[in-house]
Amino acid sequence: METFKRTPLQLFNLPQHFVIPLFQRPYVWRENEQWEPLWNDIRRIAELRIAEPHLHATHFLGAVVIQSHEAQSKRLTTWNVIDGQQRLTTLQILADATAALLAESDQARLAAQLERLTHNDEIYIEESDSRLKVRHLNNDRAAFDEVMSAEAPVDHGTLAHAGSQVVAAHAYFSTVVEQWLGTTDSEEYVAKAKELTTVLLDGLQLVSIELEASENSQEIFETLNARGTPLTAADLVRNFVFQRLEAEGGDTTKAYHEDWPFETKFWMKEVSVGRNLVSRSSLFLNQWLVARTGEEVSPQATFTRFKSYVELESDHTMADLLPVIKQQAQQYEAWTEAAARPGGSLSAVEMAVYRMQVSGVEILKPLLIFLHEPGRNLSEATVSAIVTAAESWVVRRQLLRLAGGDLGRIVADIIAANTNTPDDRLVERITAHLARLKVTSTYWPGDEEVLRTLATEAVYTRFPRGRLRMFLEAIEDSYRAETGQPQLERKGYPIEHLLPRSWKDTWPTATPEEADERQARVHRLGNLTLLTTSLNSKVSNGSWPSKRSALQDHNTITLTGRVIKRTEHQPWGEELIDERTAELIARILRVWPVPDGHHGKVIDPQTKAGDWVELKHLIGAGLLAAGDKLFATHRDFKGAEATLTADGAIELNGKRYTTPSAAGHSLRKSATNGWYFWAVADGRRLRDVRTEFQNSVPADEPAASAE
Repeated sequence: METFKRTPLQLFNLPQHFVIPLFQRPYVWRENEQWEPLWNDIRRIAELRIAEPHLHATHFLGAVVIQSHEAQSKRLTTWNVIDGQQRLTTLQILADATAALLAESDQARLAAQLERLTHNDEIYIEESDSRLKVRHLNNDRAAFDEVMSAEAPVDHGTLAHAGSQVVAAHAYFSTVVEQWLGTTDSEEYVAKAKELTTVLLDGLQLVSIELEASENSQEIFETLNARGTPLTAADLVRNFVFQRLEAEGGDTTKAYHEDWPFETKFWMKEVSVGRNLVSRSSLFLNQWLVARTGEEVSPQATFTRFKSYVELESDHTMADLLPVIKQQAQQYEAWTEAAARPGGSLSAVEMAVYRMQVSGVEILKPLLIFLHEPGRNLSEATVSAIVTAAESWVVRRQLLRLAGGDLGRIVADIIAANTNTPDDRLVERITAHLARLKVTSTYWPGDEEVLRTLATEAVYTRFPRGRLRMFLEAIEDSYRAETGQPQLERKGYPIEHLLPRSWKDTWPTATPEEADERQARVHRLGNLTLLTTSLNSKVSNGSWPSKRSALQDHNTITLTGRVIKRTEHQPWGEELIDERTAELIARILRVWPVPDGHHGKVIDPQTKAGDWVELKHLIGAGLLAAGDKLFATHRDFKGAEATLTADGAIELNGKRYTTPSAAGHSLRKSATNGWYFWAVADGRRLRDVRTEFQNSVPADEPAASAE
């Protein structure tokens, strides 16, 4: 067995076949998890090489295990791919998709260079054999062969295997590469094409573990993938940190013992994130990256994004950056441990961490890290106000059982938009950002919708028990705050039905209609309370006088005490349940408020083209005004400003541009989506302002409005 560090050109250069055995799993990589992060890394390297050629930036793709084949062709070396077929297949697809685009734009030389990565020269191939260097023997064979052999330009929709994941990958990379390259007849296109080709040839690195035919490949595969514990993102980050620290001439031994905090039991613990378990250290590093970059970072991309951030974006040496990470990790640990304590009052941040833990979400952690970045020194009142607004946004969506899949992106957007916001404007800016969200997947529900939904919701059966208990605890703490009492102990107190679930024997009704009305209220919010200890089933399901007496004897919770007081002269029943439901909902709305006048209006984007919209239309609609400042959002151009003119043009560095994209292009010296690149003073990107304008225009009016 030999191990080599190779570029794609070095790995694929010779005439050869890489065979994916029949028993290998099919191609499973997807856009969000793998394709997009890979393309972002490659694009970032290409752009950096264009801007700063002297850096010779590279990107590490991972490892592959290949084994020489006993039955060698006279002319072609043949390898069995033991491990790494997903990345090899993806790399081949990306190279082929790019080559096809370059061939269509008369960049024949560059296209031919990439074709040498994917296709063997015909002179080495038997007439009946395929030129493809990677050969699938599993179910992907037909789709892979078809799309990799298709003539340019590739019409993916007409392929026989258009529905396969392999073809979908080829179509994805064709689209993003074409968009990035831009107009084919420009000098910029040529520069980008050359650099992208160079990156695909020798700007990527793989570790190639090469086995002799006689070696036991299965044993090695099991050792790499099953017998050992896989490296976590934190493991990979640690190795990178100390290699870089050593290269800087730092004292790695001292740094490991004093500044690397992640070797304790706390950080090694595995925690649930969705359906997956990850080490707490890996989770923190992911969330820290989101807080630092203002980008949503997938867990799988934590290491590569960390490496890219340190090498290409951070202005700090590793010796300077490591203590910062340690300081924020210690703060994160303190929040987590405080939230895990059953007693003692919590701060707004600690309470938010506790509520996220019991709700099974991590959404706001990057925002908390961002607010506590060393040197920011925000007041407790400012942090508390921001946390209250953000938590209200999340919790109100939970109360309505709305999906949370897009919320992480919004948190990243908020961080990106407010990196340089003055401290005294952070509360206003972040609250306004949340209040402007108007699509179903991200909006901030208003009072009316929460009240309307919870009034008749069977909350006991609709929410996970921990989340429901958290709602009731928040109500209890709100009551206690009014009288100066400490917060309720977080001991997982039992949730009790005041009207029993089994009520028919001891709480009979006169008619079936009355029975239906009673049954409908059993699981509603107003019929639930918290107890310090569970009542035995006989008392719990007994008559109201006996149950009330037991509650009175054992109660120390305000929620329950108010029920006891209310029923001094009136038995518990449907009327009181309805009244208490309304009161508890009102209390929830006070705990998690929205800004004055906010109604949570949803206006999902209509299916109408936005190509006709220009800045002059936004000015005419009063959404923008002459003299408004536009701010660059790209990390490399933070602080760059432009000015909007009365006729909808943009003035930048003494020059006038008629479109946002043209102004962005002049700054970045590369193709730029100006509607995404530029933001207005309150943090909204121009695309958000455009969407607001589109949604205010009836679907049949765009053409008329554009004239």
